[in-house]
Amino acid sequence: MCYVRLSGQGKKMSLASLFILDDSEKLRDLLFDFDGRINRKEYWQAWLIFSVISIIMLLPILVISSFLPYLAICLAIIALILMLNASIAICCKRLHDRDKSGWWLLLFYIGPGLLEATGKLTGPMIANVSGLASLALFVWATIELGCLRGTSGPNKYGPDPLAASSGQTAPA
Repeated sequence: MCYVRLSGQGKKMSLASLFILDDSEKLRDLLFDFDGRINRKEYWQAWLIFSVISIIMLLPILVISSFLPYLAICLAIIALILMLNASIAICCKRLHDRDKSGWWLLLFYIGPGLLEATGKLTGPMIANVSGLASLALFVWATIELGCLRGTSGPNKYGPDPLAASSGQTAPA
């Protein structure tokens, strides 16, 4: 187990306890459950955990690819499906915290790709405009998901995660 000493407090904490996760069930719910809400802190922590898990999953695939390429392709497809599912679950819960439907992810995930594809199929002027529109959509998604505060109090997707983490009860 990896431990971190907190400055000024003289306490040792496990690296895992610095995150929101205490057990594998919470990790599974965070990465694969589409219901509920997560706040901004949990969102960025989830992306950090997601990134580490992705690297851990892809490193063996790279090693295997040199001597068993077909197995590596199958493992890569499985890993990509799991990572896409986890990514959608994380972003969906964040949108729920913003009191928005998870269907907004269609715009955030597919929109930039469609704009880029449109730009590549047309002339340079439209390509520049669609590239800027794609960038604007990416920036909007990043701000919407990672920077803006969620709805205060409960909403139709569940209780306020900030009220739940601080022990306060939100008014009904």
